Amino acid sequence: MVRLGLDQVVMRRMKEDDIEMVKALIKEGCGGTENRLILHILTRPLCLFILAVFSSILRCLVHSFILALAIPVFLLIIYLKITMPRSTGVLGSRRPYWDYVGSSYRGSQEEKLQNPYCRISGKAPVTKKPRRRIGIKDKDKDKDTSTERVTPDREQAAGQVWVADYEGEIIGCIFLESENRAHIRRICRLVTSCWYRREGLGRLLVQSLEQRERENSAHRVYTHVPYPSKLAEAFFRKIGYVQLGEGANEEEDTEMNLETPERGFLGHPLTKVFYKDL
Repeated sequence: MVRLGLDQVVMRRMKEDDIEMVKALIKEGCGGTENRLILHILTRPLCLFILAVFSSILRCLVHSFILALAIPVFLLIIYLKITMPRSTGVLGSRRPYWDYVGSSYRGSQEEKLQNPYCRISGKAPVTKKPRRRIGIKDKDKDKDTSTERVTPDREQAAGQVWVADYEGEIIGCIFLESENRAHIRRICRLVTSCWYRREGLGRLLVQSLEQRERENSAHRVYTHVPYPSKLAEAFFRKIGYVQLGEGANEEEDTEMNLETPERGFLGHPLTKVFYKDL
């Protein structure tokens, strides 16, 4: 664990040069999420019943109890591995992948989020040259370069990725989906580096983004949390989010009916929906 000076964190829009570093950060931060979702589905009563039926049928064909038990489970895991990324995509966005190139910022000046800790400490963040992450080669860095044509429509539909830059190193990121409903925003992913967790970085990213969207006339923010993730659920509850279905007067709010959890095999929910009124 590294001590983090939150007043020295610069929160800015992701640029094309940051894409590979952001992808590596997501791979590090979201490792195991897919496997936990698969385990969650496999242990649902209906799924266990179906697996037991198929195992009983195979027991008549295969003269091995272990094989009859393992084959249906193995085939279902393969099926979920193939289909789950397509069905869940970036949680809550209903897209199979995130358009990193389209969402990279191309403005002449850096677009930044306000850091309240800078006002408290009176110190200005020190901007340093971005560091290269170990293992990212030049050929990997050039995968998402500007050879692709990015139209204004694509940039608008791609959404936004904000990164937390600390002394030239990207230590966190937050994904904001493009605006599909007036005054409604959706956080699709929040990741912090394992070296800087429990330091208030995730809270800083979310609340700074909320402040920006509040100034842009947004009145509600949604976020989708992976179903088995108790840590993420506790985090969002702690910063004022309420799980859909637990709030007051939700039945009278027709807008909430438009936000539903992502569902996977046999209709089992893969995410929990949380919201916060700004």
